[in-house]
Amino acid sequence: MVKVITSLTNPLIKHLVLLSEKSKLRKESGTLMVEGQREILLALKGDFKLKTLIFNPAILSFNQLHQLYGQVVLETELIEVNPQVYNKLAYREGTEGVIGVFFAKTQGLEALVFTNKNPLILVAEATEKPGNIGALLRTADAAGLDACIIANPNTDLYNPNIIRASIGCIFTMQTAYGTTADIITWLRQQHMNIICATIADDSVSCYDVDYTKPTAIVVGTESTGLSDEWIQAADQNVMIPMRGKIDSMNVSVSASILIYEAVRQRIQGGI
Repeated sequence: MVKVITSLTNPLIKHLVLLSEKSKLRKESGTLMVEGQREILLALKGDFKLKTLIFNPAILSFNQLHQLYGQVVLETELIEVNPQVYNKLAYREGTEGVIGVFFAKTQGLEALVFTNKNPLILVAEATEKPGNIGALLRTADAAGLDACIIANPNTDLYNPNIIRASIGCIFTMQTAYGTTADIITWLRQQHMNIICATIADDSVSCYDVDYTKPTAIVVGTESTGLSDEWIQAADQNVMIPMRGKIDSMNVSVSASILIYEAVRQRIQGGI
């Protein structure tokens, strides 16, 4: 059965607008909104449970929905909306006619599971811009990292801007968050080397460090860098050699350089 909603004042539509805008409501309800055909596919691939599909038949028909998502379309709540209602719900321009409401997953450290006995992960402390978090997730996915952890997050990881910037990688990359202190303790329990990107006095070139053991690469904000807590906890502090006049780069660019040096070493070592 397909439910049809044509009113902007419908209580469900009002709720969904707030769900997109309010982190508190996402946490309280345990649900999130996912907009876009590819992003919904990735959420399903990441084993997120679908609650509701909202679609605009002027853009995407029921038959096209079924072709895209298969049997799940027949097993979930379907809501057809007119263009006015859809545009009210849609977060981005150039929309693709479908929005999914999914149940959230636990994103605590305890939820991380490594099938790789020699994991390589990324930790980002207090990253402020959703666009940077999205870019970090895309790099982590491209490099085949085992997890991405956000320390002291300034927003929840299901923020629509993060979903959009990550192009759905948030659903297929193992992600978690926690305080810096908790993450450091957890990394020690996992027997992982902590490699921190910083211009501390004891930092060495990022190309002179061994990343072939279980490793966590840790990056901080562009404005203040990593906290002293991370710098003191590091097994090794590293810096990226700079040939210009400035001493910092965008955090996602810096992380990419470190991650791919680690990947290069592992490939070269047959790991």
